[in-house]
Amino acid sequence: MAVPVAFFALFFAYPVTAIVGRGLKAEGAWQFGRIGEVLSRPDILDVLWFTTWQALASTALTLLIALPGAYVFARFDFPGKQVLRAVVTVPFVLPTVVVGTAFLALLGRGGLLDELWGVRLDTTVWAILLAHVFFNYAVVVRTVGGLWSQLDPRQEEAARVLGAGRFAAFRRVTLPALAPAVAAAALMVFLFTFTSFGVVQILGGPAYSTLEVEIYRQTAQLLDLPTAAVLTLVQFAAVGGILAVHAATVRRRERALKLVDPAQTSRRPRGAGQWALFGGVLLTALLLILLPLGVLVERSLDGAGGYGFGYYEALQSVGAGGSSTFLVPPLEAVGNSLRYALVATLIALVIGGLAAAALTRRAGRLVRGLDALLMLPLGVSAVTVGFGFLITLDKPPLDLRTSWILVPLAQALVGVPFVVRTMLPVLRAVDDRLREAAAVLGASPLRAWREVDLPLVRRAVLVAAGFAFAVSLGEFGATVFIARPDNPTLPVAVARLLGRSGELNYGQAMALSTILMLVCAVSLLLLERIRTDRSGEF
Repeated sequence: MAVPVAFFALFFAYPVTAIVGRGLKAEGAWQFGRIGEVLSRPDILDVLWFTTWQALASTALTLLIALPGAYVFARFDFPGKQVLRAVVTVPFVLPTVVVGTAFLALLGRGGLLDELWGVRLDTTVWAILLAHVFFNYAVVVRTVGGLWSQLDPRQEEAARVLGAGRFAAFRRVTLPALAPAVAAAALMVFLFTFTSFGVVQILGGPAYSTLEVEIYRQTAQLLDLPTAAVLTLVQFAAVGGILAVHAATVRRRERALKLVDPAQTSRRPRGAGQWALFGGVLLTALLLILLPLGVLVERSLDGAGGYGFGYYEALQSVGAGGSSTFLVPPLEAVGNSLRYALVATLIALVIGGLAAAALTRRAGRLVRGLDALLMLPLGVSAVTVGFGFLITLDKPPLDLRTSWILVPLAQALVGVPFVVRTMLPVLRAVDDRLREAAAVLGASPLRAWREVDLPLVRRAVLVAAGFAFAVSLGEFGATVFIARPDNPTLPVAVARLLGRSGELNYGQAMALSTILMLVCAVSLLLLERIRTDRSGEF
């Protein structure tokens, strides 16, 4: 526990506390009366209400659409499975500004829906909900599907033999076993949609505002730091309460499970019902995932003189077309993002792995409180974290303002919760008697973990690494404040290009977004191949 607690205290609690303190302090004294003043304003109450209900609606809609996909990826074996699994994960790493632009091309004025049926969904809540499902589809598919593929199907088959119907067997046998993974996925989706920023700002227009959007508006546009600090505290308290309820609820449902080799549970679809389900999932992936991604590719190739690679060629030079957006060629952002993401993934695996191992022991309230602490970065404003880094990590011995490590540290804060939430359900499903048998045979605790736990959770470790790498590639909220101008990441570079007028800047933004999409797809495909090649070791 010591390393994870120290990491979060230094790089999360300290920066957030410092920035909130600056907003609530005046002449050296705390001004807690500002909290009541801000929360009594009707416009702030409207923001709180919309933030909560759109997050609940987005979570429910994502579970409804993604759970069938989790079943298909867990139980069915079909050609191109690894490629499709990587493709559905790509949206998770795309910058929100890019996704918002892509959905505007689909749902806004002159978009595909407008051209075919004369219907526009931009500036409506439906556009926001669909974009949130697009983002979080992979969270449910990979988190729930990872455990589902390791559940022994013979337990459900035994219930069927004893007279239970297909739905009854699923509800009484499989669903209770999946409950911790489903709850973990729902929690992550809710936290991401509760703190949604780019999607709401671009697709919702001035009519809709979440807490994250309002914090940014109060900080960057109105320069009202006290109001932003109060909203950050509200967001922090809400997320903390949700995590506490989640931890108490899920702990009662966790139990040891019999885990098997995923290769033993997957087979080709059989029967009309399974083929219909398989076809429905493929159609969902086509309309929900591939169509918006196809828009990005099409716009990156559609230049003034027709289709070609002009925008990609412009990425290799500084100031193409008279632009002074970058100090270095925009294409260098690709290498920067890969280096940062690899370091952030390593940090997230070490911190998250140690935390998951500690949480597995269920040793008292202190350990259980760590579970909620590790999830807080997903629910606290990235704007607050970014500003906090700037004002706290600027003095010896932690003067990191000019150090490259600052960006991976910020990215790892978001990656650690995914590592913990992915590994923890599998670790807690390992039968304690296996560890006890290893101890009786003379194995030390470290060797027992290496010989018993690690082989069973290696699949979860690889999934966690993929998630950490993906979110590091696409992290934008905090990175935009701390990335150096001569070392931009891909999301920061895309945002800078979109923030400038001109067809060339917009085309370059689409080209960089396409590169980000392809880099993520290739990385995840390699991860899938490694995981499949080692499946015989489980």
